[in-house]
Amino acid sequence: MRTYKLCGGELGRLHASTSTEMSPHITVLYFAAASTSTGFFEQTITLPTSTSEPPNFPLASLAPLLISLHPNTGLDKVLEVSRWSVNAEMIPESDVGSVFLHGGEEVAVICPVSGG
Repeated sequence: MRTYKLCGGELGRLHASTSTEMSPHITVLYFAAASTSTGFFEQTITLPTSTSEPPNFPLASLAPLLISLHPNTGLDKVLEVSRWSVNAEMIPESDVGSVFLHGGEEVAVICPVSGG
């Protein structure tokens, strides 16, 4: 079965999805050292399936998932000093444990920068 939903703008765009596309996805944006480590600027990630509705994937579990997808690249060291942004909103370190991803979010890895 194929379903369609209208997204954005007056005319919008049709996005197709099939009943087999049940796993939630997020878009991860990699900047600076994170991009260098992974070789990606942007990546669509399928979140591990969950029995809860809507799916609840802890943001705190995203780093280990990304590291498992990019082993031996140095991404682990980059993520140790980076911060997260979800849908263009910075997440304070103290709140990472209480943020859950449901699918459809844009998550950015924000690496430390220096400048003058």
